[in-house]
Amino acid sequence: MSNGTFDSAFDPWANLRRFTPARIALGRTGDGLPTDRLLEFQAAHALARDAVHQPFDAEGLADQLCSLANVIVRSQARDRATYLQRPDLGRKLDEVDKASLRAMNCPSKGSHDGYDAVIVLADGLSARALHDHGAALLRLVMERLAGWNLAPIVIARQARVALGDDVAASLNARMVLMLIGERPGLTAADSIGAYLTFQPKPGVTRDAERNCVSNIRPDGLPLPVGADTIGFLMNEARRLKLTGIGLKENRPPELTHG
Repeated sequence: MSNGTFDSAFDPWANLRRFTPARIALGRTGDGLPTDRLLEFQAAHALARDAVHQPFDAEGLADQLCSLANVIVRSQARDRATYLQRPDLGRKLDEVDKASLRAMNCPSKGSHDGYDAVIVLADGLSARALHDHGAALLRLVMERLAGWNLAPIVIARQARVALGDDVAASLNARMVLMLIGERPGLTAADSIGAYLTFQPKPGVTRDAERNCVSNIRPDGLPLPVGADTIGFLMNEARRLKLTGIGLKENRPPELTHG
């Protein structure tokens, strides 16, 4: 080792580091990290912070959906600072937007027994994740929901997971799938989490009544594999009429990816 860097010929950890993005065996220069490792850490931290504060381009995401019907809503958190300081407001739909969603289901618009599900694309803690992968993941999921009566796509600003409960109740949807930007880590700032809830009840539904598929991104859980998992869980949830701890991902071998 010289100048704070490892020579792979003398570093027994070199091969292991090739197989994981985790920060392992970083080395040491005196009492601290080697300069290059420290700079890598600081850059990753900056990317994570930027992802949390990046403005959400809801209109741009709507354009990516092309011909898919969609509506843009917001939570009761009026700005990013409020969103970060008041998680409770991010879980509640803006009252004007709630009324607009309810109006979409009035008899004059055509009565029906309700939607099978509504899919929500939400900024969460990483707008970048939705900008980069949201539309692509949505299309892959919809391909796996043949025959479903889906509500118009909802794009939500300043949203937490439970905002989907308000959306589903307002649209009379029996299930909600929330595709939301996950909290950035120091190896991933573009990860989408998928939260599935059957018959959500605003202010009542508990986290144990949801299913989550996490770390969906090209360098994590690949989008097609994530969509397979989501599609399987949604179809099982509709069959069993439940989500949460009672719904297990016991997929047949032909649907399991190695």
